[in-house]
Formats: sequence, C-alpha cells, structure tokens
Amino acid sequence: MSKIIPPEILLEAYAQGVFPMAEDGEILWFSPERRGLIPLDERFHIPRGLAKSVKRQPFEVRWNTAFRDVMLGCAAREETWIDEVILDSYCALHAAGHAHSVECWDADGLQGGLYGVALPGVFFGESMFSRKTDASKIALVALVERLREREFSLLDTQWMTSHLRQFGGYELSRKAYLAALRKALD
Repeated sequence: MSKIIPPEILLEAYAQGVFPMAEDGEILWFSPERRGLIPLDERFHIPRGLAKSVKRQPFEVRWNTAFRDVMLGCAAREETWIDEVILDSYCALHAAGHAHSVECWDADGLQGGLYGVALPGVFFGESMFSRKTDASKIALVALVERLREREFSLLDTQWMTSHLRQFGGYELSRKAYLAALRKALD
C-alpha cells in the first residue's frame, strides 16, 4: 500500500477550502481563485435530452458499492491527478465514512459514476466518468436529489467546466466561496 494522506488531514483541508491532486509523483494542494459549484436549488438544470434518459432509467443507481472502481474509472484517462497515493487516501477516507461514490450499473457492469467527500452540509465532488452515454450525468442528477433530501447547502466542483455549466454550474471568488463554506459547515 502506498503512503496515504491521513483522513483527518484531508477533512481539515476540505473544511478550509483546500484539496489535493497528484502531479508528477507529488501531492499538490489547491484553493482555486474561482471555485466551481453546482446549485442545489431550482437553478439546477437538467438538459432536455438527459431528462428523457433519466426517465428511461437505463441504469441502476447504487451508492458506495464500488468506491475504488469508481476512482479507477475516473483515473482511466490520458492525464489524471489520481495516482496511487490519492487512490489509497480516498479509499481510506471512504472506509472512514467521509468519501462516497454514486454508481450507474447495467447488465454489463459499472458504466459510470462519480465520487467525492462529504462534510456536514457540503459535498466536494472530485471526479466523474462514463463508459456509456449519460452514466456520469445520471449519477450527478441522483447526487443532487440526495443532497437536496439531506438539506446540503453546497455542491463544490472545484473548477467550472462547460460540461458543468449545462447543469447551472457557476463560480464564486475564493473569498465568497470560503464565506459560503463556513456558513454551510456551521
């Protein structure tokens, strides 16, 4: 097993608005100047085609049944920030009950999903992947529904992308984000 970042260090970092990524064998820590978020209120937007796909239910959505496999799916790309240290660290955080996966399964197996870290009122999305159309997007819709049910305040995506903007994703300055994070954690 690789050396890990202890769960208590990871949790304290997230509570301070900081997260790790691996680059060239080193663990670097980030607190972006502009922070990406997905709204958990009526501003959350499900594109029309995805809404039809959600209604068809092409996948069985499961929670926390294949955490490591979801991380490996997220890491299976040309460039990744998920190395062995990140993988083992988040698996330890999952074992401690603070990291979670949302998975989309069909008869062929795991087809997509996402993982992240939960603190009271805040979910920090780390990464997502798809092997079949809409799998990661359906996982995101399921996550938003669950976070709403549990009255979470923030869904942090770290950085904003055009992919996330289609769901109503927006950015906050670091200062505004940290204020929102403190409020959500209180």
